Amino acid sequence: MIISISCVVLLGIVVFIFFRKDGLKASHALVAMLFGFYLASTAIAPSIKAGGESLASLLGGFKF
Repeated sequence: MIISISCVVLLGIVVFIFFRKDGLKASHALVAMLFGFYLASTAIAPSIKAGGESLASLLGGFKF
């Protein structure tokens, strides 16, 4: 749950930055948001979640 909230916040910040820099129009952001909602309800959603958790654990293992 914490990883998914962090990903949502991070992706939200990225979309906000793109929106502010005029690289992403409001209509594009709306389409991306709707795509995410529809993608979350498909059968591939658990695979995407597992991939995100795997990536997060990989990145969490790096020592700086």
